[in-house]
Parts: sequence; C-alpha cells; structure tokens
Amino acid sequence: MKSIEDIMAMAQNVQNELTKAQANLDGIEVEGASGGGLVKVKASAKGRIIGVDIDRSLLAPSEKQMLEDLVAAALNDARAKADAAASAEMSKLSSGIPLPPGFKLPF
Repeated sequence: MKSIEDIMAMAQNVQNELTKAQANLDGIEVEGASGGGLVKVKASAKGRIIGVDIDRSLLAPSEKQMLEDLVAAALNDARAKADAAASAEMSKLSSGIPLPPGFKLPF
C-alpha cells in the first residue's frame, strides 16, 4: 500500500498534467464544414471559434435562410470535432494513471 504522501504527490502530478493538457487544447485546431464545404468554421479543441469562411456564392440575399442554416451546421460540426479532439487529448493523459475500475477523471 502506498503512503498518503505518495498518493498526494501522485494527485498533484495528475493535477499539473491536467492543467498542461487543458492549456494545449487551445493550440489544437479543427475545421467544421457544411454544404459540401461552402461554409467552414475553424475552432480550437477548447471550443474557441477562430474563423469562418463562407463561399461567395452564398452571399445573395435570396440565400439568407440557407446561409444561416449552413453556418449553424458548420458551427455544430466544428464543436463536435473540437469535443472529439479534446476527449482524445485528455484520454492520453488518463491512460498512464492507475485509476480504480470505473473511475473517470472529470473531463
């Protein structure tokens, strides 16, 4: 059995690694798209929107409703990809931690 000092040191190390991993998420970029790539949204794995690219063909007033739908779809696609990238990055962190069966870290 490990001493309480060992357990506390391990917990502090996990906290430090978690903080580093979360900071790195803002540097990971994903791109969501809709309308066959007519609307693209670039986001960080942390969910920060970095940029939006809208094809010029969608800028006609008659396309307003479709453009709004495509922007929403691209944002949702980017968010889903950001969540997947964040989950993959954070699971790398937890893979080396000896956790009891069924225990998950809060991320």
